Amino acid sequence: MNKIKVPIEVSSRHCHLSKKDLDILFGEDYELNSIKKLSQKFDFACEESVSIEFGGKKINNVRVVAPPRDETQVEISLTDAYGSEIQPDIKLSGDLSESTSVKIIGPNGEVRLDKGLIIAKRHLHCSNDQAKEYELNDGDVVSVETIGDRSVIFNNVSVRVKDDYDLSMHIDTDEGNAAGIKKVAEGFIL
Repeated sequence: MNKIKVPIEVSSRHCHLSKKDLDILFGEDYELNSIKKLSQKFDFACEESVSIEFGGKKINNVRVVAPPRDETQVEISLTDAYGSEIQPDIKLSGDLSESTSVKIIGPNGEVRLDKGLIIAKRHLHCSNDQAKEYELNDGDVVSVETIGDRSVIFNNVSVRVKDDYDLSMHIDTDEGNAAGIKKVAEGFIL
């Protein structure tokens, strides 16, 4: 397979809320306000933010990403976890099995979750058509090489295939800093 060019995006700490938890945190039937469309078709960053507490640590201004999901999930970096009494697991977004408990505080209330806090595993989104074109399958693991003065090769990148996805790799702020990527860059699937 030839090298495939792919956009690489740095994903800062954020949370995805269920409709039920959104109602508790912001008020019943609250409508989230978009400040920026994200690369995946239906996702957008919201004006709203929350605070989170876990392992004796509190982090304010955690951005909400919409639309609501079936389960609430909070994604942080390893650096965010420093100074806390716990080490959240590195997991694919949506895999909340045996994830860390977290308290989420909004302007209208708070939610205590037995699970839901993760460090997001680096991953590559692609549509079914892109997966077919590039000979990728959902669940494949690939390596991606970045371009630039601090070029690195990210191994163990999980491929996620879904019709409404578009080709892009997501990494967290720690990984972005290591590769000298501020928000968006390009790389190659090896």
